[in-house]
Amino acid sequence: MRKNVCFKSAYLPYLLVLPQIVITLLFFIWPALQAISESVVIQDPFGLYSRFVWFHNFVTLFTNTDYINSLIVTLIFSLAVTILSLVGGLFFAVLANRVTRGKRIYNALLILPYAVAPAIAGVLFRFLFDPAIGIFPYWLHYFHYTWNFTINSRQALFLIVIISAWQQVSYNFLFYLAGLQAIPRSLIESAALDGAGPFRRFWSIIFPLLSPTTFFLIVINMLYAFFDTFGIIQIVTQGGPANATQTLVYKIYQDGFMGLDFGGSAAQSVILMLVIIVLTIIQFKFFERSIEY
Repeated sequence: MRKNVCFKSAYLPYLLVLPQIVITLLFFIWPALQAISESVVIQDPFGLYSRFVWFHNFVTLFTNTDYINSLIVTLIFSLAVTILSLVGGLFFAVLANRVTRGKRIYNALLILPYAVAPAIAGVLFRFLFDPAIGIFPYWLHYFHYTWNFTINSRQALFLIVIISAWQQVSYNFLFYLAGLQAIPRSLIESAALDGAGPFRRFWSIIFPLLSPTTFFLIVINMLYAFFDTFGIIQIVTQGGPANATQTLVYKIYQDGFMGLDFGGSAAQSVILMLVIIVLTIIQFKFFERSIEY
């Protein structure tokens, strides 16, 4: 039986949703409209003069090799972080779900990295992988491998991917562990009685039942890789060497706050918003079809 909720006052429903509407208008709609308006003008560094230039800022961006490089770096970086963090979170969740003794201790230790701020994680890993005093370059020296992420672009990109994925694994672990605990044990036991091995049970029963969780985490991890990794890049590489780790968000910061190119940085933020919208639509349109609820 379906029961409809009735309010005594006709204004009460609007009053209840008013705080969320105000927050959305102040922190999303208004900044987005402001970025769109500033993306079609050229301003002086002091903001005293602006000139309407139509789509000149956008044309300049797509003829700039540095911006195209940042776009490619962002796509590679976000894809690598998403895959590594999802695989790591699922791996640790499966292991923790099998633990019988000390489960709370293991869970608490696996959640700890998520409590570390991105800037602190960047400082920690910068010391660990520092080519002069880091412990990992010292160990790699015995394998005749030279590590110096300050001059090697591939090593720098690899390092920020590892740091970002390490911090996000804990978030994915929590959701995957909750999803695993929600799966009825009777399904797994029935498959075991039918002769299905551990890998077969995981791939045919457990993983399909985790598909809603996986889809949600794919969207969240992509957004995390695009936006929340700014602190790590700022602390560890500052976008270098040779712009090898300059993502779209970091380039907006460099051009807008450091280079004082307000129109160009606003155009970049508009393009970044469009990229996020397109990626989200693609995920909901194509990936959600294979999800089993």
